[in-house]
Amino acid sequence: MLPNFSYLRARSLEEAIRYLSHDGSRVCAGGTDLLGCLRDGVFKPATVVSLNRLEQLRGISETPKGELRIGALVTIADIARHPLIGAKYRALSMAASEVASPQLRNQGTLGGNLCQKPRCWYYRGDFNCLRKGGLTCYAAEGENQFHCIFGSDDQCFIVHPSDTAPALAALNARVHIAGPEGERYVPVESFHVLPAEDVQRETVLEPGEIVTDVVLPPPPKGLRSTYRKVRARRSWDFARAGLALALQFDGRRVVDGRVVAGGAAPIPWRSRAVEDVIRGRTIDDSLIAAASDAFVEGAEPLLNNQYKIPLFRAVIEEELSVMAASG
Repeated sequence: MLPNFSYLRARSLEEAIRYLSHDGSRVCAGGTDLLGCLRDGVFKPATVVSLNRLEQLRGISETPKGELRIGALVTIADIARHPLIGAKYRALSMAASEVASPQLRNQGTLGGNLCQKPRCWYYRGDFNCLRKGGLTCYAAEGENQFHCIFGSDDQCFIVHPSDTAPALAALNARVHIAGPEGERYVPVESFHVLPAEDVQRETVLEPGEIVTDVVLPPPPKGLRSTYRKVRARRSWDFARAGLALALQFDGRRVVDGRVVAGGAAPIPWRSRAVEDVIRGRTIDDSLIAAASDAFVEGAEPLLNNQYKIPLFRAVIEEELSVMAASG
């Protein structure tokens, strides 16, 4: 049963910010994650504020600087099938195509996908876990086959469930935020919060702040990008391992690039170790093996998710091989 709450449809961005600045308020965009959180008792808001009348949060357009702006209310389905995104930002198009089911992609939004809550069954269940203000992370000694291998700080072992976030971080996108103190831009790779920073938050959003759009820079010359998702079942599941690659090539040589994993950590996990290994090099079998080693160095798997080490190795090796062959 859902809790009782007031439902408000904001008529302007300023009105939405004002409503969301009040304690007990929650935002509604597509509502796909919100409904699950209400049903699971993750929170019991006094007020739900709908953004669906705010047309300025919709649309996909190029800016005069050659950047691509995607409104926070753009659906995941619209991103997946947009020809410009598919042509210039392939990793994002591929990631959007892998989100949940067709029904949820048609309803869910980019802003919601970035800001969604973790899917840990202890957090979603009747457990007063650390993330909900308790004293214990039950996943540490419990059922933890889907949990993180990096970034827990031995506190909270969630993984961030977004598919689009790793792709956007790899593509060096920025999140545009509006709030009571004005507007600001935050790189996607800095948008999510590790447990060591604040175990009860997933993002840097302050009370009253709203994601209005995401901005991608013009793709550099020689950019090749891709996204790979491995899950237990063909549909609906979240990533057991996800990998976004955005590499800039000069011929066969990697000039620069970003490597960001999903399903590995409480945030989209950027592997600078892999980036350092491949930068300035031509991809061959020895480099692929070194990149695979570099990614898993420092991983701290739990009892039931040790399979993620060979799984991520395989994903990295396969995707680097495919990317090298595509040139």
